[in-house]
Amino acid sequence: MQRFFCILAVTLCPAMGMAQSHCKGQTQIDANFCAKEKWEIADKELNRIWKQVKPRADARGTGKALLDKQRAWLKKRDATCEPERNSDGSAAAMFYWDCMERLTLQRNQELRAYR
Repeated sequence: MQRFFCILAVTLCPAMGMAQSHCKGQTQIDANFCAKEKWEIADKELNRIWKQVKPRADARGTGKALLDKQRAWLKKRDATCEPERNSDGSAAAMFYWDCMERLTLQRNQELRAYR
């Protein structure tokens, strides 16, 4: 039951997680929110990089291939991290968001190489 409320809070209340940083908290719920906040930062960076890389790839005629790779990567990232979300325990959300952040940071590095 506790796992349900942690996941519910993290997935349905993003504004609550953004109101204040939970990265200095000491509870598992704080750790869950902190992990999500870190992923959100990495995801914003991914979108910022994408907005630079995609038009350049389009200009070189490789935009469609890059878009196809990005879509495949998103599916793979989600499939890789989903088992973490479905695991037991109050830390499941933290492990899920840590996975999402780690893979997103890796993709950010890959996309930076396209510049």
